[in-house]
Amino acid sequence: MNPVWIVDDDRSIRWVFEKALARENIDFKSFGSATEVLDALANEQPQIVVSDIRMPGKDGFALLQALKEKYPSTPVIIMTAYSDLESAVAAFQGGAYEYLPKPFDVDHAVELIRRALDESKRQGVVEVDDSTVPEILGQAPAMQEVFRAIGRLAQSHATVLINGESGTGKELVARALHRHSPRASKPFIAINTAAIPRDLLESELFGHERGAFTGANTMRRGRFEQAETGTLFLDEIGDMPAELQTRLLRVLSDGQFYRVGGHQPISANVRVIAATHQDLENRVQQGLFREDLFHRLNVIRLRLPSLKERKEDIPLLAKHFLLKSARDLGVESKRLSDNAMKFLQAFDWRGNVRQIENVCHWLTVMAPGQNIEINDLPPEIRGTQEQLVDQASDWKTALDSTAAQALARGERGIMEALTHDFERTLILRALQHTGGRRVDAAQYLGLGRNTLTRKIQELGLDEDEHNA
Repeated sequence: MNPVWIVDDDRSIRWVFEKALARENIDFKSFGSATEVLDALANEQPQIVVSDIRMPGKDGFALLQALKEKYPSTPVIIMTAYSDLESAVAAFQGGAYEYLPKPFDVDHAVELIRRALDESKRQGVVEVDDSTVPEILGQAPAMQEVFRAIGRLAQSHATVLINGESGTGKELVARALHRHSPRASKPFIAINTAAIPRDLLESELFGHERGAFTGANTMRRGRFEQAETGTLFLDEIGDMPAELQTRLLRVLSDGQFYRVGGHQPISANVRVIAATHQDLENRVQQGLFREDLFHRLNVIRLRLPSLKERKEDIPLLAKHFLLKSARDLGVESKRLSDNAMKFLQAFDWRGNVRQIENVCHWLTVMAPGQNIEINDLPPEIRGTQEQLVDQASDWKTALDSTAAQALARGERGIMEALTHDFERTLILRALQHTGGRRVDAAQYLGLGRNTLTRKIQELGLDEDEHNA
């Protein structure tokens, strides 16, 4: 096995690692600068790398980038002082295996190195410790934006509003925001406001005094009190009843609330992270959501991409969830064939990451062999995709027939006419899907915003938008 490389310009830090690793019989090499490491990479490959961020000359970020380009599966542990946490989180989400805050506990550092060594032995298999929130995986640009946002928010106490379809991982992101915040050692309390009957939700959020209502035999602390000095995650906030929206607004505005049946104000030192799959601006316009509450929640908006916006992440997610299911069930992990993986990448994941996790669990239990082929996939997955393939064949057949008829009639300019209809159909469908948001429609179509605007003008779609 290749050695562990320790990179730090501080000789005392290198000495501590050298003694600890020698005691554990782990081979190592020490370097005083990133430049020395880059020179050594020409002829050697490390098993893992433990590197400081701030060093003279090239820093740890430059070294991380070089390592990921040359040996992308090599785990890199970034060392940093607490004041550098924001940078460390960004590095972690951008490719680092983990970060080790200084001053560190030597035993913890060795344990982290051993975990990284186990990771490298799996040769790229995605399976990491639960403490690193392994469900938040993604190499797609849209997910990298989410990771960068989590890093930038590491030191913030600001209220965050997370938008995303069902199953995109809104609670996982909320937990990551909490774990990388100054409140990380305090409680993280989550509540789905849509899952609790409206007549119980007030008591659930704010607690109640004894005798406040029939059955209230004892005083009960609500979620706001349980989350004191920590983070309260309010999922599906768009479904909150109007009267509770008013109470929530008061808490966010005044920092105080009353238990149900109570007369003494209670201070609330809580960071609120809210999430919804709904368009809150639209609900405000419809009078279903308070505009003042919306602005209180919408301090920082974080949008999670749907799985169809990050299909390049499907192999990564599928491999991870197959490993996770196998580990949970105590069985050997199954593998997807290339054809099965391509099939899954072409599938329309309406349930997003949660759906692919469920499918992988089903495969772990139900697929007969270790190697999964297309025929081993759940019937509802195969049936839906086969139907989509048939539909794709139908429109291509219709296009062929239209072209043949136009040629038979001796028409000229067929390419231009059909291309006009093709682009018009795609653009209108994309605009309908995004509610008229051109930036999002352009991303779905793979066009620049200016290109989309030009095509809308050329096709006369501006008039259609005005008339709609």
